[in-house]
Amino acid sequence: MNRSRCRRAGRGAWARWGLAAALALLWGLGRWPLPAPPELRGAEYPRINGPCNQEFPRDHGPHQDFKTEWWYYTGNLESAEGRRFGFQITFFRSRMSPEQIQPDPSEPLSGWRTQQIYLAHAALSDLTKGAFHQDERMARGALDLAGARLDDDTTRVFLADWELNLGPEHHRVRATASDFALELTLLPEKPPVRHGRAGTSQKGERPESASCYYSFTRLRASGRVSEAGVAREVSGSAWMDHEYSSAPLEPDLVGWDWFSLQLSDRGEVMIYLLRNREGAYTAASAGTLVAPSGQVTGLTRGEIEIETRGTWQSPRTGGRYPARWRITLPGQGLDLLVTPNLADQEMVNEESGLPAYWEGSVNIVGTRRGRELTGLGYVELTGYARAFDAPL
Repeated sequence: MNRSRCRRAGRGAWARWGLAAALALLWGLGRWPLPAPPELRGAEYPRINGPCNQEFPRDHGPHQDFKTEWWYYTGNLESAEGRRFGFQITFFRSRMSPEQIQPDPSEPLSGWRTQQIYLAHAALSDLTKGAFHQDERMARGALDLAGARLDDDTTRVFLADWELNLGPEHHRVRATASDFALELTLLPEKPPVRHGRAGTSQKGERPESASCYYSFTRLRASGRVSEAGVAREVSGSAWMDHEYSSAPLEPDLVGWDWFSLQLSDRGEVMIYLLRNREGAYTAASAGTLVAPSGQVTGLTRGEIEIETRGTWQSPRTGGRYPARWRITLPGQGLDLLVTPNLADQEMVNEESGLPAYWEGSVNIVGTRRGRELTGLGYVELTGYARAFDAPL
């Protein structure tokens, strides 16, 4: 299996908070946290206190007062000659402190001054060739190095020449690394789905352990992928998550397993399973079922049965990841076998120092109320190589 990693400095999903929060510590404040300045002590980030009730296009845009936010795209593509690819592109935003430090009026205002830090991850899985490519970038939200803004009805998020444009008709994403590139247009085939209670997704026992979370669960994808200088026209299907919050991961949690599954009958399933230090999935784990008709049904932990049927150990980090699952939703008549399309799709973030995680394309076979179906999707696995609170 071929693998490349490109790095240049300058993503239920919930505990992705840890990635962006770690960014603020590692890059914004240095490798170890420092005490807040006196004028910020006691200040708080805004909390999620009730239904988010996202409105669009307003809530496609940034929510810069909150601690952490991300726009997350994954999908499966195929070229005209039948070459198969998986892709990920994610933009993270993290606010370093809850209040803006007032500048000394006697000193010139620096163009570098900002509370916002941005991180972007991109990956291309060549499923036919058995190759995985990844890249990451970081920048302050200043001097046009990176940023996020809503202009009229279009959201733009960028980091150098990596870019997301989310408009009323389509989404466009673009990222160029040294040995791969993505340039895709994504057309929503279903309206955005608000997870949890009116878009408020509970991620722990504490009331404040919540996020505002919605997804486009089925986007028709077309465009171009390039690998080693060879460009191919591709088409397929993608998924988008947008989530923001200020609440940290609760102390007893070490990671999560997240599934976005697109089924051949045009239904979709999102599941996030939060893991405690004993390796058990907690009661705060949940999901969302989207019927082929578009009807949305929330799933509680008790309605989700999951069995791990294999593992894969990383030769780089030593992390042992689950690598094949049977997922059953008895109340919905769904029985699914989920298998990675490529064993090694581990994101190893040596440049930023963030914990490694596995994010990869998966294949689905199963039944809905006895009728056979297939599908494709993406799975994210964190906390297996290193818990987010583990020493660096």
